[in-house]
Amino acid sequence: QVQLVESGGGLVQAGGSLRLSCAASGRTFSSYAMGWFRQAPGKEREFVAAITGSGGNTYYADSVKGRFTISRDNVKNTVYLQMNSLKPEDTAVYYCARRKVYSGTNYYYDYDYWGQGTQVTVSS
Repeated sequence: QVQLVESGGGLVQAGGSLRLSCAASGRTFSSYAMGWFRQAPGKEREFVAAITGSGGNTYYADSVKGRFTISRDNVKNTVYLQMNSLKPEDTAVYYCARRKVYSGTNYYYDYDYWGQGTQVTVSS
């Protein structure tokens, strides 16, 4: 069983920064791509960013491109999301997830394990 635990959320003013972390259990962390999703109240869960197992490739939603950076440390079994220039519309619960081994896209159904989520609130 894989466990994913997010941390680092909080309240920040618009224009500020936060760094989310997601610690994963298990010994095969580097074999899997990892992603971040978010869900705002009344909205569907949406893709934010993903990174391949080696960390060599990253993918971003257009809404966060140039402001967010995903990275990973395969020694620490941790994936990060550095969020800069935050906007009120970034307010959501942020989830990290592990992508299925044979999936090559980033829809929510491509991911099989999810963390409990961490709240990010950006005030205007």
